Amino acid sequence: MIAGTEADTAYFSREAIEHANEPKELFWIDGASHIDLYDKEEYVPTVVAKLSSFFGEHLNA
Repeated sequence: MIAGTEADTAYFSREAIEHANEPKELFWIDGASHIDLYDKEEYVPTVVAKLSSFFGEHLNA
């Protein structure tokens, strides 16, 4: 999961990750809100890179 440190919804990510099975990771983006992760150019490349890396490692058969 990826969450912004300024997201009002960050507690959802914390709760979900506690209950998730492995592999799991909660990756924080400093200074970002929830919506920032979707449409602010300063955050989007980091989000895409992290998702690509995680899924590439854990979904690669």
